[in-house]
Amino acid sequence: MTTDQIISEIKARLAACYDQREASAMVRIVVEEVLNYSPVDVLLRGNVEQDEVFVERMRSITERLCAGEPIQYIFGHTTFHGHEFKVTPATLIPRPETELLVDMIVDDAHGAADLRVLDIGTGSGCIAISLALALHWPEVEAIDISGEALQVAKENAQALQAKVTLTQADILTAQPEPQSLDVVVSNPPYICDSERAEMERNVLEHEPHSALFVPDADPLLFYRAIAIYAAEALKPGGRIYLEINRRYGEETCRLLEEHGFCQTQVVNDQFGNARIVKAIKKM
Repeated sequence: MTTDQIISEIKARLAACYDQREASAMVRIVVEEVLNYSPVDVLLRGNVEQDEVFVERMRSITERLCAGEPIQYIFGHTTFHGHEFKVTPATLIPRPETELLVDMIVDDAHGAADLRVLDIGTGSGCIAISLALALHWPEVEAIDISGEALQVAKENAQALQAKVTLTQADILTAQPEPQSLDVVVSNPPYICDSERAEMERNVLEHEPHSALFVPDADPLLFYRAIAIYAAEALKPGGRIYLEINRRYGEETCRLLEEHGFCQTQVVNDQFGNARIVKAIKKM
């Protein structure tokens, strides 16, 4: 089977499961991962006969995609903030929108060096590691309740040569070191149980629910714990950055204000959705 023939086959199969744009993007990724072909290579080698091993692997991957398995888990990696990160079903798949957290922290640092940063619920380590690589000589710590996730984060830190201290801890019970941090950042669980029906199948069936969902009765469960922790752990003038459920931006701001933060702000992502709340600990 030629390159063009197998690409046509998997494109048709994926088009039955995904919209055209998403299916085309998946085809490009599968071809690059399996054949190591760029789009230019595809044009130049369309008539090349492919080994049956490669053909069968591409068919197998296509069936897994049509079954809803995320392509990032199939290949075991994804890109975040210009770096490649290992991901497994023990970690959330980093989203491009979350890169805004890293960008805002770096921008607000204005080149300051030696900042002490804590990432709460680090998962794959994408936020903590990206900050360790982007800031000037920071001291970055990351915590997560999942030992499996922390192992993935450790491997990512080693692969990217980023200095990050990784600790297993539950933010609901963690005890802070008073006035020890300059920045607290978190992308905690924030999707209400009642929102499950609105979620895409590949997320609902494959990504870790403990990193996604909170009870309807207490949608700000983790934000409250983080606010209490950060209010004690941050130095006066220290900053907090939180990815949020777009339904609860103002409520999150009020929560932070109740715990001694000021200059609270809801920031929209590139799609116009409320994505981040940031604030400063009062002096």
